[in-house]
Amino acid sequence: MPAGLDFSRIFIEFVVLIFSLTVHEAAHAFTSDRLGDPTARLLGRVSLNPAVHVDPIGTILFPLIAMVTNVPVLGWAKPVPVNITRLKGHWKRKYMLIAAAGPASNVVLAVLASLALHLVPVGGDLEAATLAPLAAFLYQAVLLNVLLAVFNMVPVPPLDGGNVLAGVLRGPIADAYEGLRPYGFMILYGLMFTGVLATIISPPAQFLLSLLL
Repeated sequence: MPAGLDFSRIFIEFVVLIFSLTVHEAAHAFTSDRLGDPTARLLGRVSLNPAVHVDPIGTILFPLIAMVTNVPVLGWAKPVPVNITRLKGHWKRKYMLIAAAGPASNVVLAVLASLALHLVPVGGDLEAATLAPLAAFLYQAVLLNVLLAVFNMVPVPPLDGGNVLAGVLRGPIADAYEGLRPYGFMILYGLMFTGVLATIISPPAQFLLSLLL
């Protein structure tokens, strides 16, 4: 275990991650239900209870390893099931909205955390001592939610950006793109370890963070 491990930092990051992923998946579930597919609601996924969204490996184990070792690793929650046969009418358009709802919820959380952060007074010694943990929590909420939103909009299935792009494509190109879905995580890891993923994510993330922080 690394020396000088900052348990308070890890705790704050972990709590923010759990909350942010919960809101992300709940947004998918709520939007799906509103657009005609009750599958997620019937499974209890239209909820802000983390227990119904947490994946033991993707939400807890892998992120904790990343936080302790500072090694980049992918984390995830349980995906919200969507039955496209229940999405009547323009189902592809509705599926795109469902996919985009998760990252959109993270952007909303980042904006709200940013507004709250600018209201937290941490100038004096007493204020710094009592409100610093809150400021750290809000700062991490801005940072993590921006990263979650931008990362999830990378157009690689099964990320939300991949599902949005799948709703745009038509014909043979759409079929070829869907053929990439079983290899999505391998593609993501390849992009991550070659540095390409950081190159894709950094510009929009830095832009949003410059506006919010």
